[in-house]
Amino acid sequence: MTPQPNPDTGAAVKAADRAHVFHSWSAQDLIDPLAVAGAEGSYFWDYDGKRYLDFTSGLVYTNIGYQHPKVVAAVQEQAATMTTFAPAFAIEARSEAARLIAERTPGDLDKIFFTNGGADAVEHAVRMARLHTGRPKVLSAYRSYHGGTQQAINITGDPRRWASDSATGGVVRFWTPFPYRSRFYAENEEQESARALEHLETTIAFEGPGTVAAIILETVPGTAGIMVPPPGYLAGVREICDKYGIVFILDEVMAGFGRTGEWFAADLFGVVPDLLTFAKGVNSGYVPLGGVAISGAIAETFGKRPYPGGLTYSGHPLACAAAVATINVMAEEGVVENARRLGGSVVGPALAELAERHPSVGEVRGVGMFWALELVKNRETREPLVPYNATGEANAPMAAFAAAAKQHGVWPFVNMNRTHVVPPCNVTEAELKEGFAALDAALSVADTYTA
Repeated sequence: MTPQPNPDTGAAVKAADRAHVFHSWSAQDLIDPLAVAGAEGSYFWDYDGKRYLDFTSGLVYTNIGYQHPKVVAAVQEQAATMTTFAPAFAIEARSEAARLIAERTPGDLDKIFFTNGGADAVEHAVRMARLHTGRPKVLSAYRSYHGGTQQAINITGDPRRWASDSATGGVVRFWTPFPYRSRFYAENEEQESARALEHLETTIAFEGPGTVAAIILETVPGTAGIMVPPPGYLAGVREICDKYGIVFILDEVMAGFGRTGEWFAADLFGVVPDLLTFAKGVNSGYVPLGGVAISGAIAETFGKRPYPGGLTYSGHPLACAAAVATINVMAEEGVVENARRLGGSVVGPALAELAERHPSVGEVRGVGMFWALELVKNRETREPLVPYNATGEANAPMAAFAAAAKQHGVWPFVNMNRTHVVPPCNVTEAELKEGFAALDAALSVADTYTA
């Protein structure tokens, strides 16, 4: 579709937004939202006709891009047949979505509890773990994000939790592996993994193993920095959980459904959790949907005992129809394989080349269509380009970088001192090259802030 400029409509949309829309995670008077006129594939455009390559995939959910005709048609067909129905009934779209998801989850995660998104999926996974074990505590990582609802934000590690942290959520945090900024003074990935596992087990020992219901981890952390776990780490966490009877929850809200070049990132590491949360890419965000994939042992806990939880729109027919169509499209069009192939042969090498040219890039890391550039002031000292949780003038270098990327036609995903490269999983090589050229220009701006 060719964008058609319509600045008058754009001005009206912007005015109504500023008058009435309350935006998340924002100081309302300090933001200037872009008025978006349309989107298709890997691109979206504004009312002036300027087009942007979306390197954010919405909020890391448009895994098959915008407006895929088969998914749009499936939603339209479902709306014409049965727009909505209560969750206590067996509905074709809901049953088929659950079947297709269960076919792709690792191990025996064959029962699917549907939610409306990722945060409430985490809420319910934690509730299930506590009820299954009869224990109160949940261990989570400092470098993590698990959602904006009350329990999920308390489980989260990053600064977004600070204002809402009740300190009564039964949450204990620990450090996970991150070789580039190691908390364990490790000299290699093997040491990093071993020392991180020792730290985790020591934390459990001092908290009391019999008080810990669950350990929750993002399989590959998303907004925290796309830090692919070193070999052996997740398998080691699985062993620790088995040793102490702790439920292992993997949060795949971002990493799932092709983002890492596998249906689920757990498959990269050969691990099977007890509970797995998903959302976002399950239907490319076309209609809100999330869920929890449940192991046989935990499902059995609620075989004769009611599970005390539910949602009015659990397994909404429109959302499930979009999920069925999305999963089928991904299978038919080789979307997962595309993410794996281009991640290894195009994205990784291209970002490494950018790192060679730009002193502001301290590290490149990622897998599939899930990558991050760590931006620094000084490569030798690894001083971040901006301080942790920087705002205002302290965040000026990252703001300048993001503005330059947008000016050159790519919409970046920036978080603290990182920029993420997370395009749709069916992105083309030509689109990637276009995006890398824009990043190249934007990184030249970041370079001006280096020592």
